Amino acid sequence: MKNNKISGAEAVIRCLLEEGVDLVYGYPGGAIMPVYDELYKFQDQLHHVLVRHEQGATHAAQGFARATGKVGVAIATSGPGATNLVTGIADAQIDSTPMVCITGQVGKHLLGSDAFQETDIIGISTPVTKWNYQITEASEIPEIMAKAFFIAKSGRPGPVLIDITKNAQFDEIEFSYKKCTSIRSYNPKPTLDFTKVNEAAALINAAKKPFIIFGQGVILSEAEAELKELVEKSGIPTAWTILGLSALPTDHPLNVGMVGMHGNYGPNVLTNECDVLIALGMRFDDRVTGNLATYAKQAKVIHFEIDPAEVDKNVKTEVAVLADLKESLTALLPKINNNKHESWHNEFKEKYQIELDQVINEELKPTNGKGISMGETIEMINKHSNGDAIMVSDVGQHQMFACRYAKFNSTKSNVTSGGLGTMGFALPAAIGAKMGMPNREVVAIIGDGGFQMTIQELGTIFQTKVPVKIVVLNNEFLGMVRQWQQLFFDKRYASTEMINPNFIAIAEGYYIKAKKVTKREDLDTAVAEMMASKESYFLEVMVEKENNVFPMIPTGASVSDIRLS
Repeated sequence: MKNNKISGAEAVIRCLLEEGVDLVYGYPGGAIMPVYDELYKFQDQLHHVLVRHEQGATHAAQGFARATGKVGVAIATSGPGATNLVTGIADAQIDSTPMVCITGQVGKHLLGSDAFQETDIIGISTPVTKWNYQITEASEIPEIMAKAFFIAKSGRPGPVLIDITKNAQFDEIEFSYKKCTSIRSYNPKPTLDFTKVNEAAALINAAKKPFIIFGQGVILSEAEAELKELVEKSGIPTAWTILGLSALPTDHPLNVGMVGMHGNYGPNVLTNECDVLIALGMRFDDRVTGNLATYAKQAKVIHFEIDPAEVDKNVKTEVAVLADLKESLTALLPKINNNKHESWHNEFKEKYQIELDQVINEELKPTNGKGISMGETIEMINKHSNGDAIMVSDVGQHQMFACRYAKFNSTKSNVTSGGLGTMGFALPAAIGAKMGMPNREVVAIIGDGGFQMTIQELGTIFQTKVPVKIVVLNNEFLGMVRQWQQLFFDKRYASTEMINPNFIAIAEGYYIKAKKVTKREDLDTAVAEMMASKESYFLEVMVEKENNVFPMIPTGASVSDIRLS
């Protein structure tokens, strides 16, 4: 009699295939070995990328998810394999990135016995996952895996962790799979209240100085077209948070720049002068608001948000429109009057001119014999990418320069670690972004500090031959910390100066073509060569050592107190 049963490990693979997954990142080990044995058998249908550290698996899965809008998948073994995922999981949680992490676990009979490589990953990951679950019986696998993907992607996305004991991987089940479309008591999309839409429209239409700030919610809900239509119909000046960047083309005439600690001068100062503040899919993070006691107190705040927990959490709202953003903006658009707000726009233009004269021109074209700046390097990449590349930035000064000066024509082009600020994010995330979007150019912008946190992923690039472009902006400092030490700690550069290795030799050791730029006159040619390369390319640019990011809102200060120097 034919046995129609399959192992729990094979069921895991079949669940992934049922969810349309064809690419996973991971690192094998004892407790997950049955799943890897099945991965070997299904390698024609499901491509596994061997990273060099489990943290690299989560960041690669994040990069894939952010660039494609799909769920990223990472796999690891128990114990240290599982705990090495935690930083990437926490990063995905705070940045609302859909990800499913699968970890192996010791056998059910060994749970709680401190067996070899047993760690309570459910307890550890509970604060940083949208949901997690430990499977101890093979029969649970199809239903739990279906729930995992539904929860990760629905509503406000986030990471889910599924821990599978070894016995559940070996035991056999009759396999059938049904995609999850709802879960009792889980309400991922609030029902749109049209009276709230009407209230919002009335406030917007009556406003003399309305101001829009949009965040990543626009991208996650795929509401870019609705945002553009709203902006153009209403004529409202529109700014972005760093995770909202690229949802509206950077050169759009109504796009007035970035808000936040290192955002543009006008959008920050004029936040405290607008009469109606329209927040679209953003959460009023402290890096955006500065001192909450002085933030937009004169304005009536309209918050379009999918997560009820974010409403009134930091900023008191006049009207909260709870719904998927694409749905709420679609309902709002017919109710909005055509307008231009020309005199209000002129205030943004005047502020921009001040910033241009005092900050931007000097950053993009340094004078007085200064070395290469980070800003001009980003501008050179713009020149050769024509605004069509995906830029994946790490965390630090270079990240702020990239967000301030990168040019983007299309959405899902800015991939960075926002809420958690994870150094080491960019190199593995760029691998994921490029594998997810192979027809787009992907450029990783990294500092010399963050690069060395996940430098081993050069091995993943070498083995997979994924053609990412890596730019290390080397100022031989932990630049952002050093800037704070300069400004607020009397130049006591405590443990921030970096004595770096020969990055070119290391890249070449991984058989990646590499070049180092120390002179301004060589920058254009080097960037052109990198962008023209059909293979991976490593470019090290020696930048000004004590180049600072301005404007800057000091910690605890008001957005009105933004400093230009």
